[in-house]
Amino acid sequence: MPNGKVLMSFSGKELIKGEPDASSFPSGGLRATFEARGYTAWDCTSPAFVRQDAAGATLCIPTAFCSYTGEALDQKTPLLRSMEALNVQSLRLLKLFGNTTSKKVTPSVGPEQEYFLVDAEKFLQRKDLIYTGRTLFGAMPPKGQEMDDHYFGTIRQRIASFMKEVNIELWKMGVTAKTQHNEVAPAQHELASIYSEANVAVDNNQLVMQTLKRIACQHGLKCLLHEKPFAGVNGSGKHNNWSITTDDGINLLEPGKTPHENIQFLLVLSCVLKAVDVHADLLRESAADPGNDHRLGANEAPPAIISVFLGEQLEDVVKQLVETGDATHSIQGGKLLTGVSTLPDLDKDATDRNRTSPFAFTGNKFEFRMVGSADSIASPNTTLNAIVAEAFCEAADILEKADDVSAITTQQVSEALGGVEINECANVGAVTSAVAEGSNEVGTVYYSDTYGLEDRLKVLQVVPYDLTGNVIYPTAQVVNKEADETEQAAAKDFVEFLTSDEAAAIFRNYYFDTEVE
Repeated sequence: MPNGKVLMSFSGKELIKGEPDASSFPSGGLRATFEARGYTAWDCTSPAFVRQDAAGATLCIPTAFCSYTGEALDQKTPLLRSMEALNVQSLRLLKLFGNTTSKKVTPSVGPEQEYFLVDAEKFLQRKDLIYTGRTLFGAMPPKGQEMDDHYFGTIRQRIASFMKEVNIELWKMGVTAKTQHNEVAPAQHELASIYSEANVAVDNNQLVMQTLKRIACQHGLKCLLHEKPFAGVNGSGKHNNWSITTDDGINLLEPGKTPHENIQFLLVLSCVLKAVDVHADLLRESAADPGNDHRLGANEAPPAIISVFLGEQLEDVVKQLVETGDATHSIQGGKLLTGVSTLPDLDKDATDRNRTSPFAFTGNKFEFRMVGSADSIASPNTTLNAIVAEAFCEAADILEKADDVSAITTQQVSEALGGVEINECANVGAVTSAVAEGSNEVGTVYYSDTYGLEDRLKVLQVVPYDLTGNVIYPTAQVVNKEADETEQAAAKDFVEFLTSDEAAAIFRNYYFDTEVE
């Protein structure tokens, strides 16, 4: 103002509530102007930030929206509700184990964002990319997979410059990344944000996606967040690294060096497994959409059926509990000898990694791998928090009435884990090896994995391609050459069952459709 006074003042009370135009939210129906009144609430647990772009500097305040009658209009409100539910039920369990110091339990998330970068000029020549975000026509490259192993390739200077500016812009908004690197497919890359509380991680990931697309344009590039923009190469998703931590630094998913003795961890683990087993359909739905299902069955892509991978160490502990009702030992890692005097011997991990399971335990967290690249991580985390909170509640209801909490806990853990099917083979390659060595008689594997093993494997029957149309590799039914006719007949019967109407109905129940000629 000419007199030196400010034109407008701003105070915190203006953040308490407002009146959003709720009719502008997509509802699947017509715009309903009578729903325009509503409220906004400042989510003070998610930091405000200033965003700088072509419009200037804008103060952005994370808010939750609700209609005039109280319905949630966004994904933040359900997420915060699920976090509170998980907090309440987690504290109930901790008190049963004598923990009176922890006052709050919060789910933490570290999302890994994958994306493609293509030259803007070439992008504009493809109408299918412009209108759909993916290629709809074209041909496979004349060569094979020479460019697939892209992780360790040198980051090109043009891309490095883009990544540097993305980091600077994210730092301005309080979003920090811990890693950035090439991904497996040509022109594919990844950015992983630092762990934070679930609602903050969701907000940060939205900013990451927006910033990637905005900065790409400034470098003559286009950022593609479609889950499968190019047929025949790896697609893009997110790995949602999920853990549960207390306000005083206790990770409820930390097994320790002797997980068989950590009864609190085993209870939490059994509750998570129970939650995923009972509500696998909800977890699959939280990450399912048409774009993401274009990746179905490919490398690290969303599967049709949810499964859990625990790793060698925890699988052994679970097996003991299921078979005997008690666990007496844990597999130890030992030392990995480098063979170089100037390098230290490394502590060998007591577990192993799995690249295919959608829900895998990775040291002290669960990695939900099937979230789509363009999707918000709010829905998967809301679902995870809610189903685990339910399992915690059911366990606490039983244990709070028990005279001997330790004994009843062991019993509950054993019973809960007894209903979970444990796969002894970590991946498809392990199945091939097991059959070739004779430890398993029959297995279903990638057909290409049988090449070079003709002396030890017999391809009994190739599974019809119509059953694996969404998978990159054809599959085959194999048996050990020493297997008798009964085992071979059983394997053939299994393939015949896969082509039946009964099997098709089962697949459809898990959102996996089959077309068999």
